[in-house]
Amino acid sequence: MPVEITWWGHATATVTDSGVRVLTDPLLVQRLAHLRRRRGAVPPPEAAVADVALVSHLHADHLHPRSLARLEPGTRVLVPRGALAAVPALRRLAAGTLRVTEVAPGDETRVGDLTVRAVPAAHDGRRLPYGPRRSPALGYVLRGESTTYFAGDTGLFDEMADVVGPCDVALLPVGGWGPYLGSGHLDASRAARAAARLAPRCAVPVHYGTFWPIGLDAVRPHEFHSPGEEFVRQTTALAPEVSVHRLEHGQSVRPEVAR
Repeated sequence: MPVEITWWGHATATVTDSGVRVLTDPLLVQRLAHLRRRRGAVPPPEAAVADVALVSHLHADHLHPRSLARLEPGTRVLVPRGALAAVPALRRLAAGTLRVTEVAPGDETRVGDLTVRAVPAAHDGRRLPYGPRRSPALGYVLRGESTTYFAGDTGLFDEMADVVGPCDVALLPVGGWGPYLGSGHLDASRAARAAARLAPRCAVPVHYGTFWPIGLDAVRPHEFHSPGEEFVRQTTALAPEVSVHRLEHGQSVRPEVAR
């Protein structure tokens, strides 16, 4: 069975490989604080069906307890080391319905016929405003019938290709949720350079074109609308051997990854 990717918006995607459903950074709501979903419907109930959910870091648009609470009781959730101490709502979920496991770079977790390996990310993973507790930002490498890299939220870093290793599919962030990207992020240009370094068979852009601050529609709107298309253009120029699948919200693809 080939790997299948469904993008639900922002950094939330379902990766199905070897009969295992993996949900990345679940954000399954219409609004988060000052952010509103401006494109794509709220993901349907089927989006919350997963064998394991992966949380890349503690920022509220990636570790969202209300979205995690939509998962079926007993669902396994992998979170960065220190997350339980930093996020009280996550502790309550772990004490109740979800099987929460903290992981650090290099840790491997077996889920059915799939191995999930945590890898470093170049991003500030702290949860504010809960104090100075530090927690690493992570990416994840899923190894089953195919190998898929979910980058989480990260900047470009020299060791990226080495820590990820060979991969068939790369889910790469190409934008954000506001008119300006801070450090520790990939824009379309840097994401294309990451694709060139990683050299996957195919890449899927995520983390763009979904949420936007209320009242800022007229401020640099191209940062909301264009990152996906720009990533396609730049990756085609820098890494023409990488096939890019730019998905619409709720759309799925089964990329050709056979080697």
